[in-house]
Amino acid sequence: MKAYPERAAALKLLQTYNSEPFHIQHALTVEGVMGWFARELGYEEDAGFWSTVGLLHDVDFEKWPEEHCKKAPELLAEIGCSEELVHAVCSHGYGLCSDVEPTHQMEKVLFAADELTGLVGAAARMRPSKSCSDMEVSSLKKKFKDKKFAAGCSRDVIKEGAERLGWSLEELMEKTILAMRDCEAGVAAGLEALT
Repeated sequence: MKAYPERAAALKLLQTYNSEPFHIQHALTVEGVMGWFARELGYEEDAGFWSTVGLLHDVDFEKWPEEHCKKAPELLAEIGCSEELVHAVCSHGYGLCSDVEPTHQMEKVLFAADELTGLVGAAARMRPSKSCSDMEVSSLKKKFKDKKFAAGCSRDVIKEGAERLGWSLEELMEKTILAMRDCEAGVAAGLEALT
């Protein structure tokens, strides 16, 4: 099993450097999504590690957007994060703001799912249900093709992420929708408790 800090310490660190509800919600979402993927892909014993990486992946983004993935190691050191965890966090910005390449399966999942959770979340907010509980891959694909929709979510990164995993874009979308569906209620409750 991989070492990682207790969730309370990780959450406190996140809140020290992030106050925007949007950023907190994104962190909680990616935490839940990463835990789901760990269990789904046979890494059950490391689900806590995957989740913690998800929770902390953008720890430096709100305060230091220009130094994203460069400031993170310094912040993660405050709670004694392992080199492995720091590498994983920094790898999600590969080719954009980091030269740390995602090599482990978990890092590839984070690279692919991080951007996609933003797109799924934006698409969910447009639905009558305001949820991804009834979202289909076909409707997400339409949003994906509309470059003006959630323009900040890089389609190139999502496509590259699917390729790195050896998955089709549809498979990545389907799994990410299922992961977000699974953690949606927990994220809402967690966000309410923190804000």
